[in-house]
Amino acid sequence: MRNEKVILMELQYMPPVQYFAKLYEYDVLLLESQENYTKGSYRNRAHIAGVNGVQLLSIPLRKGKNSNQNIRHVHIAYDEPWHGIHWKSIRSAYGNSPYFKFYTDDLKNLFLNKRYEYLWDFNFELLLYFIHTIGIQIRIEMTSEYYRKAPRGVDDWRGKISPKIKVPDPAFNPCFYAQVFEDRHGFLPNLSIIDALLCNGRAALSIIRKSIMYPD
Repeated sequence: MRNEKVILMELQYMPPVQYFAKLYEYDVLLLESQENYTKGSYRNRAHIAGVNGVQLLSIPLRKGKNSNQNIRHVHIAYDEPWHGIHWKSIRSAYGNSPYFKFYTDDLKNLFLNKRYEYLWDFNFELLLYFIHTIGIQIRIEMTSEYYRKAPRGVDDWRGKISPKIKVPDPAFNPCFYAQVFEDRHGFLPNLSIIDALLCNGRAALSIIRKSIMYPD
């Protein structure tokens, strides 16, 4: 990892713009693959802009002690057709967005044509898709052990981008862009990256760049 900038983060479900702003600033993403699952995080939830405002999408997990399980062993539950519900919510929210037609086949394939057993596998496929589609240049590596304290030279951002815990981030200021229901709700900042992508296409990278605050 030598002179490269490395950030340590957990894997999330369609992470918010802030997550990708961090990826843009680093050379290597060290994905936390040895942690135990944590409830109430973006690991299995995402926020999009729905007709009634911010809408939560939450992936149901198989009942059991998920909090004591390694993140890579957490099973997705299919008792309810959540994947179809999430896709319908995305289609309803963004069907009239400028770039929905360009990405609908890819996203529909991820949500409807594949059945993922593990939360990790689904989240990882989505992360790779968004990184590639938006054009972020970063190498991804996995942790081989759990670090209570990040290794020297690695910036630890685990748990700092969360729907519940608001950690101050002076390097991030959400950049405005036109959203589908902006006339009803105003600008809704730092939603899932899918919002920025479907509203801006590959220009989502510019939104990410403009959201980064560099010190004077």
